[in-house]
Amino acid sequence: MLYRRMKNLDKDLSILGFGCMRLPLSDDGSIDEPLATAMVRDAIDRGVNYIDTAYPYHNGESELFLGRALSDGYRERVNLATKLPSWLVHSREDMDCYLNEQLEKLQTNHIDCYLVHGLNSVLWKDLVPLGLTEFLDDAIADGRIGAAGFSFHDPSGDVFKEIVDGYDWTFAQIQYNFMDEDYQAGTAGLQYAAEKGLGLVIMEPIRGGMLATRIPAIQKIWTRASTQRTPAEWALRWVWNHPEVTVVLSGMSTPEQVRQNIATADQGHPNSLSEGELRLYDLVRHEYTKRIRVPCTGCKYCMPCPSGVNIPECFAHYNAGTIFEDPGVANINYTIATGSFFGGSPSCASQCTECGACEEQCPQGIHIRERLKEVAMYFGR
Repeated sequence: MLYRRMKNLDKDLSILGFGCMRLPLSDDGSIDEPLATAMVRDAIDRGVNYIDTAYPYHNGESELFLGRALSDGYRERVNLATKLPSWLVHSREDMDCYLNEQLEKLQTNHIDCYLVHGLNSVLWKDLVPLGLTEFLDDAIADGRIGAAGFSFHDPSGDVFKEIVDGYDWTFAQIQYNFMDEDYQAGTAGLQYAAEKGLGLVIMEPIRGGMLATRIPAIQKIWTRASTQRTPAEWALRWVWNHPEVTVVLSGMSTPEQVRQNIATADQGHPNSLSEGELRLYDLVRHEYTKRIRVPCTGCKYCMPCPSGVNIPECFAHYNAGTIFEDPGVANINYTIATGSFFGGSPSCASQCTECGACEEQCPQGIHIRERLKEVAMYFGR
């Protein structure tokens, strides 16, 4: 296992982190605890020392599971990360209550890396007046958390920079992969945070498994390389190639994924991909892009929608499902992005009342009302 350091954290962190949002399930939909425990412990035995979870994962069961899985001395061998459920916070007291509850569920007296979950422009503006930064200072001072960070879920890079500059963070967690260089924080945000001294933890390096799908046209491009790799290996290696990245999270669901990802991590040196290999990513990216169903550029001239539809997000997830031939994963992401997972009202395509205001503003001339009907049919809402 290879390790990297965050500038403000005197610890070696494994470049592969175990994300506990997609643990294996039993027939009744609950976590398959014997299998999941064996996977987590096997990963730790093989050198993984960064374990990531969050308050809502697996309907609130992920933290409880980890508290048990990290017994027998495993807790002392890892850097444990979990997240404040920011959308549930309504007061300064709530912050302490949730953190103390999480410490109890995880059976520990401290959380090494504590994140404010899912920050966007709305949550950031709501939480700061409630005393978020004071809460983080106090929790660090009394030892309940070791380092403070945030995960980011907003389409605006400007909001990301505002949050980075708004507190003395140790790290940020962003979505980043070779198809999402301009999505949310993107490459610009990655570089900005690194310049400010923050460590970078990466989520969705394989886009929820979409980049691991074996699509014949994509496979044909990858086979041109002198070194043959699986689609998942190509995706992970691209992220690790960036020296700004500290940890790449993988939501592993099978023992095979644990072993394969750890083997790939052994090759995850920064700047280790050749120029020829990097050109293949360009070709693959172009092949994926040809499959885009709606030519939306995300300019947001159509926003705000009088009915509350998040038009660019609807099109982005519709395109993702068709590009990667994986409507199941796209549906999950669509539900999170246009539902009420992080607070707020639903903004899915079915909310459209066909007023037409959006089409008057669209510089691409997209027939938005008709395309939103396609989205609603594709996702069922």
